Amino acid sequence: MTIPSVIFVDDDPDIRPVMEQTLTLEDIPVACFADGASALKLVQPEFEGIVLCDYNMPGMDGMQLLHEVRKIDEDIPVILLTGQGDISTAVSAMQQGAYDFIEKPFDHDELIELLRHALEKRHLALENRRLKAQLRQLAKPGPRVLGDSPAMQAVMSTIGPILDISANVLLHGETGSGKDALARYIHESSSRSAHNFVAINCGAVPENLIESELFGHEAGAFTGAEKRRIGKIEHAHRGTLFLDEVESMPMALQVKLLRVLEELRVERLGSNQSIDVDVRIIAATKADLKQLSDEGEFRSDLYYRLNVVKVDIPPLRERKEDIPTLFHHFALIAAARYDRESVPLDARQAARLMQHSWPGNVRELRNLAERYVLLGPAALDGGDSSEQGNLSGRQTLSEMMDGFERTAIVSALNASHGSIKDTMLQLGIARKTLYDKMKKHGLDKAQFKD
Repeated sequence: MTIPSVIFVDDDPDIRPVMEQTLTLEDIPVACFADGASALKLVQPEFEGIVLCDYNMPGMDGMQLLHEVRKIDEDIPVILLTGQGDISTAVSAMQQGAYDFIEKPFDHDELIELLRHALEKRHLALENRRLKAQLRQLAKPGPRVLGDSPAMQAVMSTIGPILDISANVLLHGETGSGKDALARYIHESSSRSAHNFVAINCGAVPENLIESELFGHEAGAFTGAEKRRIGKIEHAHRGTLFLDEVESMPMALQVKLLRVLEELRVERLGSNQSIDVDVRIIAATKADLKQLSDEGEFRSDLYYRLNVVKVDIPPLRERKEDIPTLFHHFALIAAARYDRESVPLDARQAARLMQHSWPGNVRELRNLAERYVLLGPAALDGGDSSEQGNLSGRQTLSEMMDGFERTAIVSALNASHGSIKDTMLQLGIARKTLYDKMKKHGLDKAQFKD
């Protein structure tokens, strides 16, 4: 049975088949019922549709049905069909939570427009609800790693087999490419997820403080050390230690870190007691550590200790097919954070994103998505020339056309939540043409379902 988008309730046996035919011709799945009690069996908290019901019915009338639906989920739009004498009552019903009312005899186009608006409101409510649930998860370590491009599939196939193995991992990628997000994903997807994910940026901590940050210290170990401090390594016991910008670590400290990795023991500054630690190291760098070690700028023995598994994270310009999905994801997060509506990009706007070179990588895209939610389409026209620029890039005409076509399809699928029928209508193409183009660009409608 097709899940209905509209539950229609009316005790009139003549109007039910007419309504069913009317909505079916408009590609709106409908289920018709003669009474409210039977219709309520289909209403669930995650029901993706709306309720259209007559106000005057024996037994459970429209007002009572409205109250029962709102008990299940107050965000489900309920529209009342009213006679001339019921309008004042219908207005009162709206004050009690009804979405709208329409007067009998109703105008066909007016009814369809009202239903489509109500369905759009319902989809947005469910999307925001799911997003808030996702944000509660994203507040914890371990954001999702998004992307179906071959480059990202290669990354995921590399890390998949080693998630539950305590092998050290070296992440290499440009600034803003998502090294922190991937490190958190590895931790959260591993058997160490119940323990701490401890991050330190080796390039952001002053050289005279980083040793204390990593190893901790006893009270009185140096001037200003008034009490004992647990270091990052010890705090990451049984969990994961993330060393960002590891190429910035002072040479003297590299020696001490190497010793910890070899002995799995740490000693606080000012202490003679060694403490056993079980810690997985994920190091991240934008530099070529092998070249630095060959030049004597980074210890080669530490490089090989860290480089048990190396993951090269592609820059965004090498995974442009992921841009629409990433932008949509970041825009939804921003919309929930600022209580704004997330308006999908149109094909022209999405094509501009695909043409940009993205020197700031995923971080730049995330910032742009946030500005887009706050400022609207104008956000795509301005910005720092060193980062966003004019969203321009050099591509051949064939590449631009392919990119535009793929982006248009992805945007339509995102907007329609993976509905092939709605995507066909939005793009104005036949079903077979859409399927052929989706196959050409490696798209699956399941990717876009909520």
